Amino acid sequence: MNAPFRICFVCTGNICRSPMAESVVRAHLAEDGLDGLVEVDSAGTGGWHEGDGADPRTVAVLRAGGYPHAHTARQFHASWFDRLDLVIALDSGHLRELRGLAPTEQDAAKVRLLRSYEKGAAGAAGPDRLPGSRSGSDLTDDLDVPDPYYGGFEGFEECLQMIESASEGLLAAVRAALTARTAGAARTPGHDSPRGLPEPHRPRNKERT
Repeated sequence: MNAPFRICFVCTGNICRSPMAESVVRAHLAEDGLDGLVEVDSAGTGGWHEGDGADPRTVAVLRAGGYPHAHTARQFHASWFDRLDLVIALDSGHLRELRGLAPTEQDAAKVRLLRSYEKGAAGAAGPDRLPGSRSGSDLTDDLDVPDPYYGGFEGFEECLQMIESASEGLLAAVRAALTARTAGAARTPGHDSPRGLPEPHRPRNKERT
């Protein structure tokens, strides 16, 4: 049996944007029936908030969106690259830092911007680009999820909207990667025929407060 496909979302302190993305994508994976095939977590480029919970505004906006949430902040380490399939940066600063931290070119190629998966985004990472090129056109501030930490609650709501918008494309790319992985396993002698993947999730009707 194949190991799970592992994704880590990374922002600065791991208390605002990355735990938000982790919760949103984990919820959609569960709706798709993919939570047994994909593991999702998050971290920060720095360790200032290590051991803390998510920012209360992050918790509030996730609760309002109907997303389950439990979180303890931690710092990303270069040694994690070996076990991860995809490292999702929330802005271009994180992207540059993570690619610089990567031990190998192959590891650096695992790092992508979350909003590069948005439909219509410049340099968008389609299902056939998972992970992407280190020198791709995703090194742009235009695809940042802005840090809401020093602003008001509305900034956290905007972040959630951006994350939700990009998650559809990300999930499509992950689904394509899983299909390719199971197809590869089927061509290997001694493997059973792969079972089909569940249908993708449909947009949820969520009441916001």
